[in-house]
Amino acid sequence: MAEEEQPAEEQGLDDWAAALAEQEAADAAMAASKAEEPASASAVSPADIFQNFDAQPDRRSDLPPNFDMVMDIPVHMTVELGRTKIAIRSLLQLAQGSVVELDGLAGEPMDVLVNGCLIAQGEVVVVNDKFGIRLTDIVTPQERIRRLHK
Repeated sequence: MAEEEQPAEEQGLDDWAAALAEQEAADAAMAASKAEEPASASAVSPADIFQNFDAQPDRRSDLPPNFDMVMDIPVHMTVELGRTKIAIRSLLQLAQGSVVELDGLAGEPMDVLVNGCLIAQGEVVVVNDKFGIRLTDIVTPQERIRRLHK
């Protein structure tokens, strides 16, 4: 079947398959060329001074010694869909089925607040019939401090 006769979806899959096959062939060729190289006195040995990035660092080693005391303090975590300002008259007229328009847009990241302070943004997910949030962006400590001084 000619390429122009294939549906766009199948052609896209074929492109991915061809790219993966090309990458595998290049990797195999590189591995074969390395195996053919003779070992010599000037051969480069692997450096053991580099950090292993596969292992997760022990974050607790970076913490002050008495930091364990605050680890069990409860905080209020809120995921905010949006906000609005309405008059008390409108608030009192709300009933079951009423719709309140928020300033947040559909598909926009949700704000994650801890004790009222923005710490992250994320997207809503559903896991086992329960809502959750997948964090997509964490606010840096410097940005959090800057926001406190506003």
